[in-house]
Amino acid sequence: MRTISIAFLTAFIFFFTVIVNIPAQTLEELLAQGDSYLNKFDNEKALAIFQKADKLFPDNWEVTWRISKAYVDIAEKMPSSTGEQEDAQLAVYQKALEYAEKAVKLGPDKSNSYLRRAIANGRIALFKGIFSVAGVVNSVRDDCKKAIQLGNGGNFVQAVTHYVLARAHSKASEKWKPARSIIGLGWADNEIALKEYKKAIELYPEYIMFYVDYAISLSREDRYKEAREMLNKALSLPIKNQEDPKKLEEAKKLLIEWKDEE
Repeated sequence: MRTISIAFLTAFIFFFTVIVNIPAQTLEELLAQGDSYLNKFDNEKALAIFQKADKLFPDNWEVTWRISKAYVDIAEKMPSSTGEQEDAQLAVYQKALEYAEKAVKLGPDKSNSYLRRAIANGRIALFKGIFSVAGVVNSVRDDCKKAIQLGNGGNFVQAVTHYVLARAHSKASEKWKPARSIIGLGWADNEIALKEYKKAIELYPEYIMFYVDYAISLSREDRYKEAREMLNKALSLPIKNQEDPKKLEEAKKLLIEWKDEE
């Protein structure tokens, strides 16, 4: 009996020692693992990793902005053909905004904090209709300006910030200026959008969506030759974003549509 007890105790001590000595994942390892899933557009797995990191390392800016991004990426791929599905998609965008707001609080000196909030708000504005939520569109513009003013985060963060600002100008300027001025969107200007798209491309010349949306703004100014050049450039680039396949299809359709435009 004593022999069995000693054997059991020895086994227990060995097992406990092994468990204790299993190295816990570091924050850096968790972030790298989550980022690898994001890069493969496996957004749900990325979110699960970042949520794990959030529990182990609460109130960490690097974790918080990534959670916001993961929620945006998940929402982008959700179906929205029915009212119930639309409500579910909007709820995920709102969750992305919640974490973006937290990122701003945790990293008020980081460009990426304001960029993530601008992206989340921008998606909500497009979802609801930008002319029905002018205040949200204004906050997108203001957050982009703040991110550009801070000027950190590297070329990619700054490039995407200029792109988001360009999109805000482009989409809001689609409506007749006197009409949108009434609701506070008189600042939007397609000419400014063109400058912002160009800046985004200068900073990071490898993103398909930059060229496609730049081409659309060029077409509004009847600059079709340049617009086609941008679309052809987009078609030559590798896929880096989960929205790229749709953007490439859009580019192909526009090239056909604009083939005779001067």
